[in-house]
Amino acid sequence: MEALLLLLTPTVPTFFLMFLLVYLFAFFLVFRNWDPKHRREASSCFLSLSHGTPAVIMAVHALTRAPTPRSFASPNAAFQNVVLEFSTAYFLMDLLHYMVFFPNDILFISHHLATLYVFATCRFVVHHGAFAILVLLVLAEVTSSCQNVRSIASLRRADAPAAAKLYEFLSLPFYAFYSVVRGILGTLVVYKMGVFYASGAAAGNMIPKWAWVSWMVVIVAAILVSILWVLNLWMDWFRERSRRGQKKVK
Repeated sequence: MEALLLLLTPTVPTFFLMFLLVYLFAFFLVFRNWDPKHRREASSCFLSLSHGTPAVIMAVHALTRAPTPRSFASPNAAFQNVVLEFSTAYFLMDLLHYMVFFPNDILFISHHLATLYVFATCRFVVHHGAFAILVLLVLAEVTSSCQNVRSIASLRRADAPAAAKLYEFLSLPFYAFYSVVRGILGTLVVYKMGVFYASGAAAGNMIPKWAWVSWMVVIVAAILVSILWVLNLWMDWFRERSRRGQKKVK
């Protein structure tokens, strides 16, 4: 069955077309009655929803079915390459969205370009290291569903009580889940990757030094930004709780 799936594996352009259709479906149908700014943001969230959970399922399957022995420098297995292509197409589509509608959002554009660099070099240049990249992809996307539903609810919470309630309901669990996954598990995996690569275990023709050093720079920067982002969310949450408490006292 898996062999048949690999024979039918779509390429990056085919995956890109799929994500383009998902985006257009969201933009012209799902959110067609929203105001222009929120319509664009919600369409991007919808696109992310279509990528996040499927990417986690595919990556877990690719990791658990990978040939042994497994290491951060293992050759890419066939289905691992499929997952890399799937995520590459998503980030290309979302990058296009930001460049068209939010060209001044340098942080997101830089994030997408850096992520695409890691995926593309792992898949098409180095041909090793997908095991490490897919572990990080799972950690990055496992919070995607909660994050994007919360983000869509946030866009309508000012004028839709149900959206405001959903936003409030999801916020605390999302902050806690994201903190554990990115702040603790993500940091641990990145540390283990750094120790592995710095030890010289990936030397030679497996993963050249320029590749793993550049990957680590991108990944460490992404982890740090993620931690800072969720810390800022926690501070906003505590400030809001404090403000509400003061109102009750008055």
